[in-house]
Amino acid sequence: MLTTEEIQILATSLGVAGRAVVFSLPVAIAFAWALSRPNFRGKWIVDAIAHLPLVLPPVLVGYFLLLIFGVRVPVGSWLRDTFGVQLAFTAEGAALATAVTAFPLMVRAIRLSFEAT
Repeated sequence: MLTTEEIQILATSLGVAGRAVVFSLPVAIAFAWALSRPNFRGKWIVDAIAHLPLVLPPVLVGYFLLLIFGVRVPVGSWLRDTFGVQLAFTAEGAALATAVTAFPLMVRAIRLSFEAT
């Protein structure tokens, strides 16, 4: 059977994965819907932004997230001071990083389903 530590690890992993889906699914649906529409001005820019986390090295994506949400930068300190939320080096930050990394894959799958209907 599983030990208490192993159960805690599984619970943390499932929590991070669940929050990642909650963070990224609504935005992925919106991006996929927009990209499944006929050509519009700037479509290639939206497509490039949606797929950027897929082509960048994961270390660089993590570095950019730290530059944006670290506690010593304006956005991160504002989130901490205003809402009491700290994303750097927390489970919520891991969920955000997972959401950003999984986002292009979600957009692609959802876009294909929109285009098929």
